[in-house]
Amino acid sequence: MNALLYGDPSPSLRWRAAIELDGATEADDEVAAWRTEIDESPAVQELVAQLESAQSRPRTAGYLLCRLAYLGYRGPATTTAVDAIFASQRPDGSWSDEPTDEGPRFITMQTVVPLRGVAAAGFATDPRAERAYEWLLGVRLEDGSWPAGPKADLGGPGRPVPPEKEYRRLPQGLGCRSATTGAVACLALHPDRKQSDSARVGVDHLLARETRDAASIGWEVSRLIGLERAMGQITFYATFDLGFLLDLASRCDVSVQDRRMHDLVGYLEALRGPYGLWQHPAHPQLSGWLSLDLETSLRRLAP
Repeated sequence: MNALLYGDPSPSLRWRAAIELDGATEADDEVAAWRTEIDESPAVQELVAQLESAQSRPRTAGYLLCRLAYLGYRGPATTTAVDAIFASQRPDGSWSDEPTDEGPRFITMQTVVPLRGVAAAGFATDPRAERAYEWLLGVRLEDGSWPAGPKADLGGPGRPVPPEKEYRRLPQGLGCRSATTGAVACLALHPDRKQSDSARVGVDHLLARETRDAASIGWEVSRLIGLERAMGQITFYATFDLGFLLDLASRCDVSVQDRRMHDLVGYLEALRGPYGLWQHPAHPQLSGWLSLDLETSLRRLAP
């Protein structure tokens, strides 16, 4: 499989395959050459230009940082964008797009996407990011899932939690699957919080949905590469992507001995092609990226 990935035109894919699958170091001549190509590639330069234009929009800038980190970008535009995102952070650690007369409207995704971006860029332990993580933990529901918003406790003690919409409701939880996915995606990028009970319970909620949607495997990869639009506010993570779920679970050290993880791994392995690659269901040209993602996740799970 690795030899096929090295034939991909993307220097980002070649560089990541060498580092993540073959254990190569930056001292390797080919790896160093691909590293140089990455920051100069048209795909990366286009994203950097978009990032420079999006610094007043924390959600847009946050996901652009996720995309650049996915491609391996390490240039100076990252720090500038991160500082701009933090400049619009609220005192409580959250972000809000549309303040109302009563104050900022509580929408989990407005904080989740910028936080995932700064964490992906390498700033997860920055004190400003830690404040956002604390805010995120503070708005969890009693079962450890996350609401879409507005605040679940609005109205005082004794008020029932407003039910989430059916299409994004957790199968065995009070919260929103989209918001919970986004929150876990943030925790999974933190060196310490990814192994916390909060992350584990969040993944547990996501694993409770045991349906097998083959058509949406690799959805997050397709957005990170730019072949699908990253859109939606509350629905940003509404698509149930088994590849993304495997990535999050493996980062949060969920054991493959868990029955649901064992079944998920078995299902995905059964979809692997004869050359060790997985075919992307919607974009055949992304099969290399999907294969890299799934193989890296499976190796994290290996004892």
